Amino acid sequence: MITWPENKKIRKSLLNLTESLLNPTDMKKLLLLVLVIIFTGSCSNRNNIVKDYPVMPVPFTNVKFTDNFWLPRLDTNRVVTIPYDFKKCEETHRIDNFAIAGGLLEGSFVGIRYNDSDVFKVIEGASYSLSIHPDPELEKYLDDLIAKIAAAQEDDGYLFTCRTINPDSLPRYTGETKWSQLKDSHELYNIGHMYEAAVAYYQATGKESLLEVAIKSANLVDDIFGPDEDQLHGVPGHQEIEIGLVKLFRVTSDERYLKLAKYFLDQRGNADGHKLYVYGEDGNNKDYTQDHKPVIEQSEAVGHAVRAVYMYSGMADIAALTNDKKYNMADCCFLF
Repeated sequence: MITWPENKKIRKSLLNLTESLLNPTDMKKLLLLVLVIIFTGSCSNRNNIVKDYPVMPVPFTNVKFTDNFWLPRLDTNRVVTIPYDFKKCEETHRIDNFAIAGGLLEGSFVGIRYNDSDVFKVIEGASYSLSIHPDPELEKYLDDLIAKIAAAQEDDGYLFTCRTINPDSLPRYTGETKWSQLKDSHELYNIGHMYEAAVAYYQATGKESLLEVAIKSANLVDDIFGPDEDQLHGVPGHQEIEIGLVKLFRVTSDERYLKLAKYFLDQRGNADGHKLYVYGEDGNNKDYTQDHKPVIEQSEAVGHAVRAVYMYSGMADIAALTNDKKYNMADCCFLF
């Protein structure tokens, strides 16, 4: 169906063109009119969300290496680095934390509040490795680990092992209640890495076990955060969930996740939605977490480097997938 454009100037121009078609045999003008209506109608659509990037990256599952430079390094990553990373996650009780939170082991939380994220990061890397070198033993290890993560997830989708295990004895900066100290808690940061791991494992193996955990979590976050009066309007102190939500959108085509990623970015630097984050004893470090002004108004890279790069990547995603003019023109998007 052709949509009549909403822009009044465009409508007036089209009406003038229509009136000029006094000669019904003037097919060239008639054809021009039809083409203009179709084009402007499609461009005026309020929902500019596209299903994927206009310029598509090569899926990592389609990349194969046979050279003498990268292949040996990838083999070292598979044979040495990944097993070592999981070994350290075991030795530091990062993996046990999931088992304890899920009732599979007895014990208390060990570590700092963002330890969960390290396990998710290694799962993501291991999934990339599986895509280029099938490894039944590694895949079985990941399946067992994902089962522990699924067990640790609370019924409503919340996943933050330190709170689930010891709600009355929490690590520093965690917040007394869920989502109450977003500036420092890393609740949203952690699960953002889980979303990325879930998508990577699904793409590498076709298995949806971790993807189901991610979707359940993202649905909860979408219920909790948003523009409605009964929702929370804060932003994560450490950016990352924006990237994970975009990846979930690309896999599921559920626009809620893309809109939520944009909401978190739109809220950053917005003093109407939350008290802007500052750091340092005197509170003078106002740009550490890039919350000092709206992201589309930021013109230079400042603050914590990792947080900044995650944010710029998320902004580039929003620009590409929504065609939002303000994001397309934002200085930070040109970096990516």
